[in-house]
Amino acid sequence: MTISSKGLRRLGLGLLGVLLIVALVYVVMRSGPLAPTRVTVTQATVGTLSPSLFGIGTVEARRAYLIGPTAAGRVSKVLVDVGDTVQTGQLLAEMDPVDLDERAAALEASIARAGSVIAAAQAQRRDAQARGELAAITARRYVELGAQNFMSAGAVEAKQQEQASAAAAVAAAEANLAATRQDSQRLAAERAGLRQQRDNVRLLAPADGVVISRDAETGSTVVAGQAVLRLIQPASLWIRVRLDQGRSAGLVEGLPASIVLRSNPGARLSGKVARVEATSDSITEERVALVSLDTLPANLSTGELAEVTLMLPATAAAVLLPNPAVQRQAEQVGVWRVEGGEPRFVPVRIGQSSLDGQVQVLEGLKAGDEVVVYSEKSLTAGSRIKVVDKLAGSAP
Repeated sequence: MTISSKGLRRLGLGLLGVLLIVALVYVVMRSGPLAPTRVTVTQATVGTLSPSLFGIGTVEARRAYLIGPTAAGRVSKVLVDVGDTVQTGQLLAEMDPVDLDERAAALEASIARAGSVIAAAQAQRRDAQARGELAAITARRYVELGAQNFMSAGAVEAKQQEQASAAAAVAAAEANLAATRQDSQRLAAERAGLRQQRDNVRLLAPADGVVISRDAETGSTVVAGQAVLRLIQPASLWIRVRLDQGRSAGLVEGLPASIVLRSNPGARLSGKVARVEATSDSITEERVALVSLDTLPANLSTGELAEVTLMLPATAAAVLLPNPAVQRQAEQVGVWRVEGGEPRFVPVRIGQSSLDGQVQVLEGLKAGDEVVVYSEKSLTAGSRIKVVDKLAGSAP
């Protein structure tokens, strides 16, 4: 039986159509919407982590001083400038004393006069005491003579009255002397207060340090508590660093620190956590630690930025995975474990992580399990996958 040329053409077209359909199905299954999702995988391993905390901080002074007056006034003179090194007790600036010197002179004159009044009151007391002693002796003699009927009762009573008057005069002299002494004490207290006010117009350095700011000039009027100068102790410089609360487990005093200053990125400095603040920032979700440097570099300035890495103690051995392998599905944290060539979401409990991208898996996996790290699109249970060495745009 022979096939006509027309039949041959139909057969050829049919075969070509079948080939085209097969090719289309192949393309759709390989690279179309039905194609398997390309993924990269890794095997869970057992090991230890050396977790670290990283944060950006600023250089601050632990001991800084604002030097200013305790009362409003006008700046008379400023004797130091920014960058000057000063010693404890050194005169840095002075306020206009206004009338303090004149008031002090008047008060000294009042104190001198009070001294003369005290001397006069002491003399009056001695005179009254002498008169009282004489009146007492005379009264005793008259009493004895009256008992012997040599003096009349009226004369005895008169001498006894003189004795009582003399005693009253002594008491008055004592009271007058006490009053003059109290006046003298009051004037002395006023003089001490005035001297304190006079000393307060002299702005002295409370400690050795360096002037970092000159906030007022000669002739400026400042209010009480306003800073004229700012002073720091260079040896007290440390770094205030902010750290993510979610990664701050294990943050304690004494942790070793590696510090890189923005002014010298090529040098790595050592230090340690000197203090952990008791309060955290609820808005930025950060904790604050103060890090001291083992050796202060030259020309370190306040306000400079620094990158701080804190080294935590090594963890116990546990299953480790790259951090991108950990996914969140609804309220569960887990990984896509490859079983029989298909992905299955497995909930896990994770522990600490390191800055190099490794995370502990405390429950849910065992060493040797194959886990998806990256996928070109979201996975679901039963997704067809194709394992490749690397995806475009993924980490090497």
